[in-house]
Amino acid sequence: MAELPPDPMRIALDEARAAALAGEVPVGAVVTRGGEIVAQARNRMRGDGDPTAHAEMAALRAAGAALGTSRLDACDLWVTLEPCAMCTAAIGLARIRRLHFGALDPKGGAVLHGPRLYQQPTCHHRPEVIGPLAADEAGEMLRAFFRVRR
Repeated sequence: MAELPPDPMRIALDEARAAALAGEVPVGAVVTRGGEIVAQARNRMRGDGDPTAHAEMAALRAAGAALGTSRLDACDLWVTLEPCAMCTAAIGLARIRRLHFGALDPKGGAVLHGPRLYQQPTCHHRPEVIGPLAADEAGEMLRAFFRVRR
């Protein structure tokens, strides 16, 4: 029997399911600080008409607003998919302490794939990276979503 993911990743997976039901790519994100949830979000690009409305970006914005700061250095981000280049850069700029992610994204990811932004000499902040977590569940949700659309 597979081990259940930590609660923040469970909530991120719930956010991803809600995104899929809204016709969005199923990605969810949660920001925690000291074990407490500060913000949670899902992809909203289609619904908001905003190409930057990825789950990670929305969660970072909400966490910054909730905490009254752009520096989230005491926070962890939990996301169901390896972040893209835009989100990877924003995570670094927010000074996230730890990044926990679900499914690998060999095509669009930028943490362990593609540009591997945190490994570049120009990267000013490198969060601790933990993952993949709940990769099978997160990955299957994405595959099922795109199977219907292709």
